Amino acid sequence: MELDVRHLRALCAIADAGSVRKAAVQLGMTQPSLTTQLRRIEKAIGGALFTRGRTGSRPTPLGRSVLSRARPIVAEMSALMSAAQDAAVDAGGARLRIGSTGSRAVAGWIRRIRARLPATDTTIHIDVSSNALLEMLATNQLDVAFVHEPENFPLRVPAGLEQRVVVDREPQFVAVSAAHPRAGRASVRLSDLAADRWIVDPAADDEFAALRRAFSEAGCDPRFVTVRDITTAADLVASGETVSPCQPTSRARQGMAILPLVDDPLAVRLLLVSRPSAAAADIEALHEELEQSYVDAAWASPTYRQWLRSRGSPLLRGRRLPAVQSPRPQTPAHT
Repeated sequence: MELDVRHLRALCAIADAGSVRKAAVQLGMTQPSLTTQLRRIEKAIGGALFTRGRTGSRPTPLGRSVLSRARPIVAEMSALMSAAQDAAVDAGGARLRIGSTGSRAVAGWIRRIRARLPATDTTIHIDVSSNALLEMLATNQLDVAFVHEPENFPLRVPAGLEQRVVVDREPQFVAVSAAHPRAGRASVRLSDLAADRWIVDPAADDEFAALRRAFSEAGCDPRFVTVRDITTAADLVASGETVSPCQPTSRARQGMAILPLVDDPLAVRLLLVSRPSAAAADIEALHEELEQSYVDAAWASPTYRQWLRSRGSPLLRGRRLPAVQSPRPQTPAHT
């Protein structure tokens, strides 16, 4: 077997992510596929490149040696691809590469961008990891990224990138079954749900750590269930098997209820991060369009709308508020 840049990129991803599973998410692969690829690489090289344990994957001495040579090659190839893409843009027109974590604000944001820049080739890359998107910005694979930062767990922002705050402190709500004993309440405490199983996705940067910290501060030690597929997660919540933290803009599917948490123990900061080479006027326009798209998404969520109104949120001051549509029959939707 001959190694190519794809194999070297996989090794770097495993080392950076600290686990094969997280690296597979970043690379858009399944964990078994990446594990098989790693075994083939190690066989070709003639030794183990990582030690695997409960805490993740760590490079062996041989692995560190290989990585020290692989990283410059991968970086050079990324630079080559970026230069080639830039040349293609110069020949064929403008380009805007957008990255984002999952959010209901994204669709409206992209719609606004396409309306304002119809001649621009606009692409969108969605990733569960904010840090992975920031690395893509730093390596010129993206131009801007909409990311979230769990409270008390700062993102690893590479030097030189510019940040603009979209929402300084967004609360996180919780999704429960409509049959849950607490489902009819206006809000719940974390301690009210300590006996439930909580869905978590460790690949989403520090969200799991933030949740564990909040429970620890509340004096609780709940059970956690790792689920990465959002469809399965929604089904588990609706069936009453689990509860799940969710964004306040989430819409409850049939059989579910979304509740605010008392005192907002879970919160994130929403940021628009960009490369310094982007024109300031363009970034300001993108920032404004993202803020308005977020307001639209917030106002479309009855639970979040009530939460914002009850607090006189500055998010709504001076903003154009979309009309509230009449309720429609519920259809299955992701949380």
